[in-house]
This record gives sequence, structure tokens and C-alpha cells, in this order.
Amino acid sequence: MTTSPTRGVTTAVLCWLTVLLEGYDLVALGATIPTLLSTHHLGFTAADATGVATVSLVGVAVGAAGLGPLTDRFGRRGMLIGSVLLFSVFTLLTPLAPNVTAFGALRFLAGLGLGACMPVALTVMAENLPERRRASASTFTMTGYHVGAVLTSVLALAVGNDWHWLFYGGGVAGLLVVPLMWWRLPESAAYLAAKAEPEGERIGMRDLLGPRLRRTTLAIWGGSFMGLLLVYGLNTWLPQLMRSAGYPISRSIALLLVLNIGAVIGLVVAGIVADRYGIRRIARIWFATGAVLLAVLSLRIDNSVLLNALVLLTGVFVFSAQVLIYGYVAQVFPARTRGTALGLASAVGRLGSITGPFVTGALVTAGIAHPWGFWFFAGVAALGLGAMMLLSKPVAEPVAVPRVALNN
Repeated sequence: MTTSPTRGVTTAVLCWLTVLLEGYDLVALGATIPTLLSTHHLGFTAADATGVATVSLVGVAVGAAGLGPLTDRFGRRGMLIGSVLLFSVFTLLTPLAPNVTAFGALRFLAGLGLGACMPVALTVMAENLPERRRASASTFTMTGYHVGAVLTSVLALAVGNDWHWLFYGGGVAGLLVVPLMWWRLPESAAYLAAKAEPEGERIGMRDLLGPRLRRTTLAIWGGSFMGLLLVYGLNTWLPQLMRSAGYPISRSIALLLVLNIGAVIGLVVAGIVADRYGIRRIARIWFATGAVLLAVLSLRIDNSVLLNALVLLTGVFVFSAQVLIYGYVAQVFPARTRGTALGLASAVGRLGSITGPFVTGALVTAGIAHPWGFWFFAGVAALGLGAMMLLSKPVAEPVAVPRVALNN
């Protein structure tokens, strides 16, 4: 099925903006934590910050798990618009929280919308580009996440202790995007075509963990778990890790900016390279390189140029490694089950996104965040590599994917 160029560009831009808002919103908390702790806002302690970061990501996991099957049943458009509206409203309300409990509750509710956004946007993008460009579809869409993170970092440096503006800005921006999406975002053509076809075999949890699919399913889930653990753990706690290493707070936040600039570069490069040489192969290289770079960052580096270069390269390899897994899922699963498959992969990955900030926060609370935080992340990247080594092709056979999808 073909799509008009104008419709395709509009869909791509709106999906990209959706993921940008998610990246902005989630990284806003990481950029805010040092200020919340230093000013003792609402009596925040390191344990409170860890709890809020964790409950926020629990909301994200619940949103991701619940939405995938609904998008396959009711369509992509309404679910995407609703999720943006949900997280925008509660992000806007976050600075008004009267205590730590309310702050966490608002972050949980915003997380429900955030968790729904990414798998739906990735599904729509996968259905908007040719199959041979599924890696690029995923990585291009995810550049929005890191552009949003870069914007958050820049704004955090500009507002200083006035962290409230990070959440007000994200909430207002989301509310402005909602009517634009209502006006210009079409329903996925692939979804409409799949709904018009005779009902085929659907894939459920039992099938995914059955003998024919178990190895590939566990590899996808394991890689997604490790990948999102790295993304959320680093974006939430990198400034505080650097503070623990003795770097000034302004430089620590600036390194978060550098990390996400590297992520944008890495996503563009990873998509192009993976489309040419295969997603599995490139994902393995990316996880392996990320593990080495994270281990090196455990060292105290006084040369600012070298430190910035290492953090930039870490962003290049670490953050795009996990997104390649989404590209693989989008490539081998057909439209009628694509939302479910991506939603489940994302939901399991979100468990990693909860684990990363929680473990790193515990290291911060214990006063051993540096160097143990980076050693922990290096080990996680190595486990992600192990998962990628298990990734195999047979997933295509039981879900009746055309043979062309087996090129990876």
C-alpha cells in the first residue's frame, strides 16, 4: 500500500514530535533531581527522588503494556492523541504538587501517557515506510526523544533553580500538539488494510513463549530490558553520577546534554547502517561498544575535551542499541499484530527502565554512585550483547511474515 508524500511527511513529523515530547518530559525529572535535592524542595531526599523516579517509570510500564493490544484493536490515531493529552495535563500539574507523595502520583499518571506514546509512534512510522527501511523508521523516530532531552538540558541550564519551568514548558507544548494531531494525523493505512482483511492468526503471550518463538521472544525482551535500563538510568541519574565524581553541577548537567547529542547522532547512523548490514549484527556491535565506553567512564577524567568525547560516543552507541530492537520487531511482525508485539517489547523493556533508576538511585543513596554506577551500566550493556547473540530469524515463520523480512 502506498502513501502520498504529503501524508507521509505529516505523519512522520507528528510521530517525531510525540517522541520528542516524551524525551523532554522524562529527562526533565533527571535534570531536576539535583536541584530538588540541593534545595530540599518539599523535603526531598535521595530516597524520595529514587521513589519518584521509580513510580514514574512504573506508570510508563503500565501504559506501554496496556496500549499495544488496544492499538491493534481500535487503531493508532486515537490512542496516540489520547496518550499525548494525558501526559501533557499531568506534566503541567507536577510543579503544583503540595508534597512528595502528590509529586510522585502526578508523575505516575503522566507516565501512563508517556508509556503509550513510544510503541504507537514506532508502529505508525514502521507502517509508513518500506519494509527495507524499518531500522531507519525506528531510529529516526527515536531521534525525537533525544532532541527533546537536549532541549530539556539546555532549558535546565537556562532556568537554574527555577525547575518548575521545565514541567510547565513540556505540558504546554504537549497541549499545543494535541489539536494539530487531531487535525492532521491520519489513521495508519496498514492498520486499515489489516482490519479489512479476513481475520488471521493472532499472537498471544502463550504463543510468544511457546517452543517456536521462545528464544527470539526472550532475546527481544532481554535486549529491550537492558537497553531501556541504560537509557532511563543514564538520563535520570547521569548529572548526579557526575556530581558524585566531583564535577560541578553545571558541568554535570551539560554532560547530559552532550550524552543526548551523541544519542541523536547515533540513531541516525545506526538506522542507516542497520538497514544495509542487518539489524541483529549492528545491535551486537552497538551493545559491545557501549559496554566498553561505560566502563571507561568509571575513571575520573580531568581533561574536559576527552570527557566530552567519551560521553558523546557513549550516547552514540548506548542509546541507539535498544532502538534497533524495535526496528527488528517492526520488520518481522505483520500489521495485525505489530502494535501488540511492539507494546510487549516496550513493556518488558520498561521494567528495565524502572530497574535502572532504582539501582542507580540506591548507589547514590549509599554514597558509592561513582564508580559503581558506571560499572553497573557496563555490565548491563554486556548482558544486552548476550541477548542479541540469541536473536534468531525463526520468528517470521509462525506469524506468516513474507520471506523478504528474513534478510536480517
